[in-house]
Amino acid sequence: MAEIIQKTDKKTIYREGKTLVKLFNESYPKSDVLNEALNTARVEEGTSLNVPAVHEVTKVNGEWAIILDYVEGKTMQQLMDENPDKMQQYLEEFVDLQVEVLSQKVPLLTKLKDKMHRKISSTKFDKTTRYDLHILLDSLPAHDKLCHGDFNPGNIIVSPDGRKFIIDWAHATQGNARCDAARTYLLFKLEGKDAVAEEYLKLFCEKTGIAKQLVQKALPIVAASQTTKAVPEEQAFLEKWVNVVDYE
Repeated sequence: MAEIIQKTDKKTIYREGKTLVKLFNESYPKSDVLNEALNTARVEEGTSLNVPAVHEVTKVNGEWAIILDYVEGKTMQQLMDENPDKMQQYLEEFVDLQVEVLSQKVPLLTKLKDKMHRKISSTKFDKTTRYDLHILLDSLPAHDKLCHGDFNPGNIIVSPDGRKFIIDWAHATQGNARCDAARTYLLFKLEGKDAVAEEYLKLFCEKTGIAKQLVQKALPIVAASQTTKAVPEEQAFLEKWVNVVDYE
């Protein structure tokens, strides 16, 4: 009997025995499904990280699906919600894991700069704003670190024996760590977790030696790229960050 874990307007995730099935609705682009499976397989094969193994990409009742290992455990977000007194400890572990991800290299992944340039070009911002964003993006050093692209506590499953598995590699690229940190920071801000966002950024900068201003400089780029798929209530918030191009 299938056990539904999560259901959204785009996909249904359910458990079937020892496997997890991500079932995408018929409007979801086939190329995005195949890309997510390929990204996950490349990270699984090319790194030392704990990543649920991909078993197959198939069709279930006419809809595309990715079949992966099912990982027993709770997400780090669940643990944070259940144990608010341990928030600092969980944030430390969260940042340590992100630093470990960024220490890996997966040469066949899409380059983050290429992806960001495409997304900036497809935004609804005026020509001058897009030009400024392209210039800002070009000014970032061209690194090749593994970037998750959606690194948040909900995408980390902590197994009963304490191992941390990282899921949802749909947005993985290779590029500059600042962009991955900026994305995580914005995700906390989008959820209204301002204090958590600031503590996260402080920890990330302490543990990586990257200056806070350098992460802040990447925020307009990341916010702009997010507007291409943002839900209406997030749009204004993200646009505000795009307009804050100058930081102290």
